[in-house]
Amino acid sequence: MVVSIRVLVISAALPVFLAAEPTVRPVTFTKDIAPIFQAKCQECHRPGTAAPMSLVTYEETRPWAKAIKERVISRNMPPWHLDKTVGIQHFLNDRSLSDAQIATIVKWVDEGAPKGDPADMPPPKQWPDDQGWVLAKQFGQPDMVLKSEPYTMPAHGQDVWFKPLTDIQLTEPRWVRAVEMRPGSLAGRKIMHHVLAYLIQDEANNNADLAQSPMNAGLLMEWAIGKNYDIYRPNTGKLLLPGSKIWWELHLHAVGEEIRDHAELAVYLYPKGEEPKYRTRLMLFTGMSKRGTLDIPPNSIAETTGYTVLHSAARLENFQPHMHLRGKAMSMEAILPDGTVEMLSYVDKFNFNWMNNYIYTDDAAPVLPKGTIIKITAWYDNTTANRNNPDPNQWVGFGDRTVDEMSHAWVNVTNISDEEYKEWAAAHKKGARMPTGDTVQ
Repeated sequence: MVVSIRVLVISAALPVFLAAEPTVRPVTFTKDIAPIFQAKCQECHRPGTAAPMSLVTYEETRPWAKAIKERVISRNMPPWHLDKTVGIQHFLNDRSLSDAQIATIVKWVDEGAPKGDPADMPPPKQWPDDQGWVLAKQFGQPDMVLKSEPYTMPAHGQDVWFKPLTDIQLTEPRWVRAVEMRPGSLAGRKIMHHVLAYLIQDEANNNADLAQSPMNAGLLMEWAIGKNYDIYRPNTGKLLLPGSKIWWELHLHAVGEEIRDHAELAVYLYPKGEEPKYRTRLMLFTGMSKRGTLDIPPNSIAETTGYTVLHSAARLENFQPHMHLRGKAMSMEAILPDGTVEMLSYVDKFNFNWMNNYIYTDDAAPVLPKGTIIKITAWYDNTTANRNNPDPNQWVGFGDRTVDEMSHAWVNVTNISDEEYKEWAAAHKKGARMPTGDTVQ
């Protein structure tokens, strides 16, 4: 691997707003805005959630009208920070606003944010209980819920990495079709920077996993604000073996009040006896050559680049950038064996407070041949222009603390054989464009 770190001078780009033609009639909350908020905003902005305000009723929303306009024009809300002009644009979990929806919200605010006719108000959207699981609607109740030991985080102190073990009570191999993770309470969201659930099991006799450590099957799930679950595509999953354990990593930080909480992992299994054909693994694609090489000078914008070779043909299921407070942007590119370079995804407005997971749709997920190089490029803003920056006068290096930095992307990778890749290429016709824009060879 090769890493480069360059100090750049880049002028801040103004937000680009492609205004759609607004409707001629007056825009009202009850008829036009409430349906948008129900579809895109109320999952977080409703009573009992971690969001700072509810956007359910007109009375709750009206005081925030000007702030809402600013946030949607800049595309900071809803939190979907992907550049819409390059790379793959089809996602299973896309919560971004369309240009037409943004134009409607802007027109509503500019016209004085009128309420409208109460008869136009859509019925309130029914949300699951806050203690319920999001995926229960799709899969039913989870087959098992694994909980870490609790930890009490003091009001003030250094970051903590709590790493307990939890047994998975299985007597036979079982395949996982989805996982969902959360802190045990809303208060726990304040102190949890992220939670990792490593799967520890004896893989020594599993020939499909020889590339892995014999006692470590990799990461089962990673939680952070903005990512709650993983759903594996049909005929794809992760394997749990008898005697397996979850090795948790709870990264906790003090927030001015003492909070005690734990992490919870819901596991949704395939029916007994049903084995998917493909095994997917959550991989870390680095944006550096190795740990410890990141070095960001004070008052600067820096760039790092890292490379990972695919040792078998594979489908990439998602893109989830991970950086800390100085994180500015991250891209994932594929360098094909013939030298063709294709941008897969580019997050140009990375926000540390939202670790978004961009899940590709079935027809858009990139399918790549053996020998493809995945290039991860990350940019950091260590200047006063970065509102999250605690101190632009400090040198920043690699580390696990929130005030340190990182550079990687979490990607679920499903390996396929060379023959299966050739079949896929033939089905998409030689010379045709892949969903990513690549030319099939």
